[in-house]
Amino acid sequence: MSATAARDVSAALTKARSLIGILPRLVRHRGEIAVVEPGGTVGLDEESRAAFAGDIALLRHVGLRPVVVHGDGLRPGRESARPDPPYTARTDRNAASAPETADTVRMVFAGRVQHGLVGLINRHGPLAVGITGEDADTFTTAGQWTLGGGGPVDTGGPGGIVRVNPGLVRSLVADGRIPVISAVARGAGRSHPLDPGLAAAALAAALGAGTLTVLTGTEVPYRPRPAGNGTAGRLTARELEALLPELDGGLLPAMTGCLHAVRHGVGSARVVDGRVRHAVLTELLCDEGTGTVIVPDGAAPTP
Repeated sequence: MSATAARDVSAALTKARSLIGILPRLVRHRGEIAVVEPGGTVGLDEESRAAFAGDIALLRHVGLRPVVVHGDGLRPGRESARPDPPYTARTDRNAASAPETADTVRMVFAGRVQHGLVGLINRHGPLAVGITGEDADTFTTAGQWTLGGGGPVDTGGPGGIVRVNPGLVRSLVADGRIPVISAVARGAGRSHPLDPGLAAAALAAALGAGTLTVLTGTEVPYRPRPAGNGTAGRLTARELEALLPELDGGLLPAMTGCLHAVRHGVGSARVVDGRVRHAVLTELLCDEGTGTVIVPDGAAPTP
């Protein structure tokens, strides 16, 4: 055998071993609903968006049932249909009180952002279907969200989730589709933007999802998993709750949403640095994940 042929065989064997290595996780998670919130990080460049879309399509093809909940961060930069007032979902969550801002919310979330992501996923097959949280009253709001009590809380102003109706999403998943849901809620006759991490957590709980994965643009808290369970961080719900006062910025709603999810029936939640390409696949299908896993109190060592 020539040296070139030997190298080719060696490369093929390496790929085969990698595939065999993920088999236990595929068997463990096959058929589970996996809710993913991509955050603003996949908007860094076109290749990052395409890589994320490919990850989601691959999860579907290997037997998981992915559901994507997104905000306005899937594209580089911010823009508004109207110059006044500007709209930024992650910093102005109590916007959408004026009709013109509600129109902007619909345009940004359900327009270019969702259309682009659905198109990228569907390069890998006719899988993705775009909806908004307003469709079939998937998300309803009648209060301002607050980061308290381990999840979204109704405090009586605009902007927060008070009810989740997962029926439409369940139907799409049962039909083999990948729902791509804009984090927008119906309330008081208008569209209201939601924090996508909290929206993803609320939907994951309502669906009884196996996993929730939230991508961020920052490093995540690191605590070693028990020996033999990979190198990523691992926190129980109680440990995460104690850590919350130390967090700020975009990481706080992500972690708060994960805490809400695992305390309301989701098997495990993950916060992953979305700047790492293919982080979703690495975290869900490989033992050596790159993020922090949150599990219910008393869960077995391997989530």
